[in-house]
Amino acid sequence: MNAIRLLIILFLSLLFLAACGKEQVDDKLRQMPDKPPAYGDIIVRGDIGDASNLIPLLASDKPSHDIAGLVYNGLVKYDKNMNIIGDLAESWNISADGLVITFHLRKNVLWHDGRSFTAADVLYTYRVTVDPKTPTAYAGDFLKVKKAEALDKYTFRVTYDKPFAPALISWGSAILPRHLLAGTDITKSRLSRNPIGTGPYKFKEWVAGQKIVLVFNPYYFEGRPYIDGYITRIIPDTATMFLELRAQNLSTMDLTPLQYTRQTENNLFRKNFNKYRYLGFKYTYLGYNLKNPLFTDKRVRQAISYAINKEEIISGVILGLGKPATGPYKPETWAYNEKIKPYPYNPQKARELLRAAGWTKTNKDGILEKDGHPFVFELITNQGNETRQKCAEIIQRQLAEIGIKVKIRILEWAAFVNDFINKRRFEAVILGWTIPLDPDAYDVWHSSKTAPEELNFISYKNAEVDALLEKGRSTFNQKERKKYYDRFQEVLAEDQPYTFLYVPDELIIISNRFRGIEPAPIGLSHNFIKWYVPQDEQKYTMTK
Repeated sequence: MNAIRLLIILFLSLLFLAACGKEQVDDKLRQMPDKPPAYGDIIVRGDIGDASNLIPLLASDKPSHDIAGLVYNGLVKYDKNMNIIGDLAESWNISADGLVITFHLRKNVLWHDGRSFTAADVLYTYRVTVDPKTPTAYAGDFLKVKKAEALDKYTFRVTYDKPFAPALISWGSAILPRHLLAGTDITKSRLSRNPIGTGPYKFKEWVAGQKIVLVFNPYYFEGRPYIDGYITRIIPDTATMFLELRAQNLSTMDLTPLQYTRQTENNLFRKNFNKYRYLGFKYTYLGYNLKNPLFTDKRVRQAISYAINKEEIISGVILGLGKPATGPYKPETWAYNEKIKPYPYNPQKARELLRAAGWTKTNKDGILEKDGHPFVFELITNQGNETRQKCAEIIQRQLAEIGIKVKIRILEWAAFVNDFINKRRFEAVILGWTIPLDPDAYDVWHSSKTAPEELNFISYKNAEVDALLEKGRSTFNQKERKKYYDRFQEVLAEDQPYTFLYVPDELIIISNRFRGIEPAPIGLSHNFIKWYVPQDEQKYTMTK
């Protein structure tokens, strides 16, 4: 999911969490002599999945956006405290009625090929995004624009015909180079494998299934990053990735709960790494293909939710490092509805709902039947994510107790996304969404977003939800917006198009030779260009 909207965080809880994580690290850093920043070294990150497309407009997977976030810029972005600040725009004016935004762009910004960035690039990005021929999941926000115009080389103006709450932050989307894409078919552009942006890092190499290599941009408008190179190594198995971390061939990775709580609690890791933990900006869910006859009756989906013991999953799979999820918003945030219908573990209630839905007979194997068909479905998830696989196994066992047979299928990441999710070739799926910072959930839940490669891939359609989402994004008043999003969560709780499982803690480990890391409410990477390795601790040299 495009992770640049969906949730404004209440600062109190996250400040507390970030402070806790920082305190854990500072005790170590205080033991180290202060050393000045220095240019050099390479950060090597492990990831279970390869990118799919490095033009962010055409990608919906996290590995692609992780790389694109270092290569491209938007007009605006969030700072460490989740305030909107300028990126390619150095300032902006918003009309009194909120319908007109005039962006004043930075001068002397260069694309990685040396060409100058101008308002023409912004106008092109807008036009290609709303072009019906562009297969993107992100057109919805920009279709709200009534008029877009480049007033001069460094001034860009957009006009809306109705209030649109996420209007400003929607321009945090990556701006694309007009001089390389205009007049071409963007889906066939070489930039999908060889991107050219304005960001702090330039593309160097992509070996499919193995690694993606970026090198610092010496002309970056916010200043040259201290770290010379950024390498993502694709390692589909987390156990293998952890061995690489232990051998210090990786600088950083996301830990599993077991790795965080036990396998890194030894002298090797204490001496060489720092760990960070805070409530994540994401949730994990069991989603249903609502075009499959098994799942069209909401009583069936409700029954499955009652049959799943979330507490067992949280304690047994993520070792208590997270919180139950009840909807698409993060607990303790302004958009979160604390009063929605709960689904506590209740197998008896699940059986009653299934009987009411017509699942009244069982076969010789104890599997429920209806009209002669057994209740059997395939549950897919992606290779390399140990926690999702364990969730699938627990769900398989728990549903078997109420007469539902689940077949688990683990798929390589690229095939999982491209051949199954995007093509709607699945019955049920365990997956996760990033929770961006504005609660506008239109792209994931609105019925207009069910086309191939769009984000409502479960094909959820509810007229009331459509109306609520449209109203929620059409008012600037937070109190009014909350009313709409509270009701939106109530409808989702009744419909159960997902069984919302949990919001996990982020569990990140980073080599302690990297300094300048600043835990904050938004996370760790907000100041990545300021991270550095002291000269005498540098390990790698970037080759040309």
